[in-house]
Amino acid sequence: MMSELSGLYQEVILDHNRQPRNFQKMEGADRIQEGYNPLCGDRLTLFVKLEGDRIQNISFVGSGCAISKASSSLMTTVVKGKEIQEIEKLFSGFHDLVTTKTTSISQEKLGKLVVFSGVSEFPARVKCATLAWHTLLAALHGEKKIVSTEEDGDGTQG
Repeated sequence: MMSELSGLYQEVILDHNRQPRNFQKMEGADRIQEGYNPLCGDRLTLFVKLEGDRIQNISFVGSGCAISKASSSLMTTVVKGKEIQEIEKLFSGFHDLVTTKTTSISQEKLGKLVVFSGVSEFPARVKCATLAWHTLLAALHGEKKIVSTEEDGDGTQG
């Protein structure tokens, strides 16, 4: 059973890596934010169209490892239509999942994001999985500088 579940999770990640959803530049975006993970070389640019505090549309372009690209793809499918406050809670739960394998929110709310639960066993991949999320939060908060997973110097952003 567990190996079947692991296989399914791996299949979802590989599928989103090969055929990322919402992978395109967006004309007329309200927010454009770049993110960079110097340890792995992951780079992405997020495009966000807001309607008040709600994400009306979101897309991304970039290159990176399978975890980074799949995480970006799945994130864009999950956050579309959600309000900023909901996204912050979702990110908190996702971050808990990839760093500790436990989460403060239900797996039902995480949806397909649970496929990243195995990332907690590979600490070097946490920054790959969370880069898109840090980039999204910076975009939503109107930050202007490129988001780096190493910007705080101690690698704790993960």
